[in-house]
Amino acid sequence: MASGHLVVRHAQSAVEEALADTRVVIVLGARQVGKSTLLEQLAAAEGVGRELLTLDRQPIRAAAQADPASFVAQLQTPVAIDEIQRVPELLTEVKLRVDRDKTPGQFAITGSANLLAMKQVKESLAGRAEYLRLHPFSQGEIVRRREVFIPELAAGRFPVITNAAIGRNAHAEMLSRGGYPEVQDRPADRRARFFESYIEGILDKDLAALGDVTDRASLARLLAAIAALSASELNIDGLGRSLGTPASTVRRHLDLLEALFLVRRVPAWTSNLLARSIRQPKLHITDTGLLATLLGADERRLASQPELGGAFYETFVAAELARQISWLNDRPQMFHFRDRDQREVDILLEHRDGSVTAVEVKASATVHHRDFRGLGHLRDKLGARFKAGALIYAGADTVPFGDRLAAVPLCGLWLSRDHAQPA
Repeated sequence: MASGHLVVRHAQSAVEEALADTRVVIVLGARQVGKSTLLEQLAAAEGVGRELLTLDRQPIRAAAQADPASFVAQLQTPVAIDEIQRVPELLTEVKLRVDRDKTPGQFAITGSANLLAMKQVKESLAGRAEYLRLHPFSQGEIVRRREVFIPELAAGRFPVITNAAIGRNAHAEMLSRGGYPEVQDRPADRRARFFESYIEGILDKDLAALGDVTDRASLARLLAAIAALSASELNIDGLGRSLGTPASTVRRHLDLLEALFLVRRVPAWTSNLLARSIRQPKLHITDTGLLATLLGADERRLASQPELGGAFYETFVAAELARQISWLNDRPQMFHFRDRDQREVDILLEHRDGSVTAVEVKASATVHHRDFRGLGHLRDKLGARFKAGALIYAGADTVPFGDRLAAVPLCGLWLSRDHAQPA
């Protein structure tokens, strides 16, 4: 990625559509994923003079804290407010204002924490606001391609890839870099320094906005432990024992890490809707660049140690799919699947019409029929409801493996149908 290159975010069109018919649009995402830049790009595209106020600036924050009602009342709309979690009391005043004036697009707001998880937030703006997620860059955004993997898979089609780069060596740098904008042009040692400072900053600065954390070191240890278990099923009691921390504390700290968009829980899927809330979710670190730093691993280690490959590849694929889902109009829900006979599928997407697509991940350049055991079971179990299953692997070519199943090179996630891997 060239230095200084402005990346057009695929989420921008979704935000623009929401502003056209919704009074308040709230874009949530981790720090340093580009929310402020997105607001600036939106303001430029709108051409309506939308002022951008960031609550990270002390004078603006102090004015908002001193008198939230006057602060909001004096704003000239349309307006953008950045980092609303710094003064969540503003949301109540925003609600009162947009209840008096129902004009769409008045407020574009960002937050670096999940506002709905914050105890201090008394107002959800239900019926008045649309919530959208902004993630780190997807690979498609980095290489300037609009990904169509999810809708194409839902239509039963696989990306046609030939002669893709093969093996862990070919992917190690990309996986260890991840998608955070600030690290795209940095060498490995500078990326690590960025993420180390990033984690320190979040734990020092943003936790206070979410609730009382008396043992910051315990939360930091939990984040490191989750990194070691990324792409594994959650075991609260096991984590508590290994960390010497009560399960209740682990549960509370996990909620905080998820609210800060550092960790993602992927629920278990079953056709029994009630049972979904009972079975164990999988845990993922939300970006593989962050994961690499938490594990103290660079691209050389990732390429040379096979035991790291599986978790990194699955975490990477889950992150890419979550990023693609965030800007789709028809957004499927993401799950994982495992039955009593230990048949597993890493990622299952359930679409709004009830259809299912599935993705298995393998950090290898070779695949066998046995690798499709879980996908084949889902296909046979669900019948016509199952649209397609892709095994994402480190090989060179898209290879059919029977009815509605195929092995797809990793780059198929962001290369359009009938496009080969670029040189």
